[in-house]
Amino acid sequence: MTRPTKRVCNGMRLAAAGMVFLAGCTALTTQVLVDEKGRPRPAGTVHCSGSEWTDNSMIAVVPIPIIGLGMPTQELNEIKTDDVLSRCGPTDRVTNRHVEVNRAMCIPTVLTRVLSLGVWQWCPADVSWDADVIPPATRAGAGGAPAGAPIDEAPRPYGSSLR
Repeated sequence: MTRPTKRVCNGMRLAAAGMVFLAGCTALTTQVLVDEKGRPRPAGTVHCSGSEWTDNSMIAVVPIPIIGLGMPTQELNEIKTDDVLSRCGPTDRVTNRHVEVNRAMCIPTVLTRVLSLGVWQWCPADVSWDADVIPPATRAGAGGAPAGAPIDEAPRPYGSSLR
């Protein structure tokens, strides 16, 4: 092979290795907290979905500068399925749940861990949820809303929707 051909081949190998590395990082940054999709949708349900950015910062288990660089980390603001799905309604009325946390933006913010000498890392995470909400049962003649009436709930945060 000629010298320019070797450079092109080496460049292609490097690009392929970079793509595999980035694909691996993306796979490692997405975490599915719960996935119950595929169940039949109960009659009369309302669909609830949304997403929001949240702080999922981490601190070193041993928060001593420089030593913390080699230590595992602990989440400061743990993202819990029940807390996320509470935007849709009471947990006993939520079915077909799916909650996913995407921490891809934590990769460029690793600089905050370097600046804090390994003690703390800022991590903005994108949390998305998707669920079906079963309306509350109403008794006829009890003054309740008729079946299929909209559910009266507290206002939802930005990014949340009921369909």
